[in-house]
Amino acid sequence: MYLEIVSPEATLFSGEVTSVAVPGVSGEFEMLNNHAPVVSLLKEGNVKINGNITLEEEVEAKFNKTDKGFWLPITSGTIEMKDNKVIVLAD
Repeated sequence: MYLEIVSPEATLFSGEVTSVAVPGVSGEFEMLNNHAPVVSLLKEGNVKINGNITLEEEVEAKFNKTDKGFWLPITSGTIEMKDNKVIVLAD
């Protein structure tokens, strides 16, 4: 599936991923390929992305690398998943 993470300053990531987990206001949830359409508000936490991911050098410092992928700390935001495209608007 295709993921785009956009902040007020810049597009932080855009590319193919195998999964994305987000801190929804009702709890963390994860989306995989062919997930049902979703629109949700996000609260403070980490956006966790997995897959063969390459980050641009200018935004790499915003992400934390783990053995399971990358985590991006956010304070709030929104997410939309539709037709295997995920858009995260993050603060």
